[in-house]
Amino acid sequence: MELFDLKANLNTVGTQLGSVEKEIMNKAADPNASIEDVRSLKQKRDDLKERLDILQNQHDTLEREQKAKIQASLEKAKAGVSAGLSSNDPEAQKIAAKAGLIRATIRKEVPAQEIRAVLGDNNGTGGEKLLPKTVSEELIHEPFVRNPFRDLSTYTSVTNLEIPKVDFTLDDDDFIQDLATAKELEVDGDVVTFGRRKFKVMAKVSETILAATDTALVSTVERALQSGLSAKEKKVSLAVTPKAGEEEMSFYGAGIKEVTGESKYKAIKKAIADLPEDFRENAKVMMTYADYLDIIETLANGSTTLYGAQPEQIIGKPVEFSDSAVDPIVGDFRYSHFNYDPAMTYESDKDIKTGENLFVLTAYFDHKIKLKSAFRIAKVVTSP
Repeated sequence: MELFDLKANLNTVGTQLGSVEKEIMNKAADPNASIEDVRSLKQKRDDLKERLDILQNQHDTLEREQKAKIQASLEKAKAGVSAGLSSNDPEAQKIAAKAGLIRATIRKEVPAQEIRAVLGDNNGTGGEKLLPKTVSEELIHEPFVRNPFRDLSTYTSVTNLEIPKVDFTLDDDDFIQDLATAKELEVDGDVVTFGRRKFKVMAKVSETILAATDTALVSTVERALQSGLSAKEKKVSLAVTPKAGEEEMSFYGAGIKEVTGESKYKAIKKAIADLPEDFRENAKVMMTYADYLDIIETLANGSTTLYGAQPEQIIGKPVEFSDSAVDPIVGDFRYSHFNYDPAMTYESDKDIKTGENLFVLTAYFDHKIKLKSAFRIAKVVTSP
C-alpha cells in the first residue's frame, strides 16, 4: 500500500473512532439507553483502535523508508556536486555548482564557498543572497523559451543605467532631420534613465527533482526562472492596459504615434512608410500570427502561391510574431531597451497548496522605449 493511501485510511479510521467515542458518551449519559448498546459500542471502539494502531505502525515504517531513500539520494547528489566541482571539465563544474547552490538554498543552508567561487561570486563570504554573476547573466541572456524581444531589443545589466537617446551628435544642433525626433528630444531630454522595478519568479522543485541528477535539477530550475523573466518582459512591454506606473514600459501606453488604415495590411504599409528614413532602414514588424494569416488569406484570393512565401516578402519588412501584439508594432527595435539590475537575490519558500519547495528569484528591471519616434502602431479604422 502506498504512503498516500495509508494517510487516507488513517484519516478515515480516525474519523470513525472519534464518532464512536462521541456516541459512547451520549449513550452512557442517556438513562434510557441499554447497557448492552454501550458495551457493543465500546467493543467497536476497541476494534477501531486496534486497526488504527496497525495502520499507524505501517505508515510510520513506510515513511521512515521513504525519508531514508530521499536522504540517501540527497547525499548521493551532494557527493556528485563535490565530484563535479573537482572535475577538470569547466561545464561540469558549473552545473555541479549551480545544483549545489539550489539544494543549499532549498535546505536553508549557506552554499559552500567553492560553489560560489565557481559561479563567479567575487564576495567570497558565501553568506549573502545575491545571485552569483554567472547565473544572473545566463538567466537574462540565454533563455530557454521563445521571446521575440530577445532577438530584437537591446539588453544590458547595469546598476543605475543612464544612456543617451541618440548615439552621436554634430556641431550644429539641427542635424536631426526628423522633426518628430527633434521635438521629442527637446521635450523629454536626450538621456534615458532606467529604474528598478521589483518582481519575483518562483520555480517549483519537488523532492524527486531535488534528489535528481545535477543536470536535471539545474535544467528544471533555470527553465522555470527564464520562462518567468521572459513572460514578465512580454507582459509589461505589450500590455494594452498597463499597470499604474508602468505605462512608459508598454508600446501601447507610451504614447507612440498611431497610423491607421482600412485593413491591417494597409495600416502596416502606411506605418512603415511613415517612419523616418533612419528608422525605416532597420524597421521590423511585430504582430500576431492570426493577423498575418488573415493578410495572406486576403491577398491570396483563393491562390496558394502566397502561403509559401516568407513573411518579409509579404509585409515588406522582417516580421516577428507575438500573440500579445494586438495592434502591429512597426519600428527599429534597437530603441527598445531592457536593463536588469545585476543585484538579483534568491531565497527558498514552501508552496502551502502543494507542499513543494520553491526557489524564489527577486529581480529588478526596467524597459524603456528610448525614442518613441522610432516606432509606429498600425491600427485598423473602418470608413463610416
